[in-house]
Amino acid sequence: MEKIIAKELLKINAVFLRPNDPFTWASGIKSPIYCDNRLTLSYPKTRHIIEFALAEKVKEKYPQCEYIMGTSTAGIAHAALVSELLALPMGYVRSSSKDHGRGNAIEGKIIKGAKVVVIEDLISTGGSCVKVVNALKAAEFEVLGVVAIFSYNLKKATKVFKENNTEYHTISNYDVLKQVALEKDYIKEEDLAKLDKWKQDPTDESWMK
Repeated sequence: MEKIIAKELLKINAVFLRPNDPFTWASGIKSPIYCDNRLTLSYPKTRHIIEFALAEKVKEKYPQCEYIMGTSTAGIAHAALVSELLALPMGYVRSSSKDHGRGNAIEGKIIKGAKVVVIEDLISTGGSCVKVVNALKAAEFEVLGVVAIFSYNLKKATKVFKENNTEYHTISNYDVLKQVALEKDYIKEEDLAKLDKWKQDPTDESWMK
């Protein structure tokens, strides 16, 4: 399934690999990869594969799940579709509290003690996702873990999730994507060294040389 999803992401250009023409992230990091999983929503076949895989991952890893929560904004649609497949209640967590009305950070019914799985579209360094997890914990939800579409498999993300006592699982990832891209002649064999070096330390721009 990881390879199938990687192929779909490449096919619809939700993921780009450009080891010789890097992207610049908002953080300033130079990266050989850019991922926009929002695009998957525009492709019904790809969307179906992804939502089914997310739902199956939730059932496999967290059979006791009682509530699905999405991350704002990219995870909201995926959380809604997964909650429909699993017949579970759904809500989402804002990146910051509203500055009007009730000032909600969490949208959806607050059920203290409810066993929640967070649906995320992309895990890079893990910081924004862990912020969502901690907001839910503060509201007294029991967060079982995070299920995401894709991860860059960065060491920093592993460290951040571990420090916050949270586990996560994905339905595809950077390492699988590299192999699929090579098989499909999307990249060349000589590109792999650059891609591997970037993953070891994204802040070290020597991978571009």
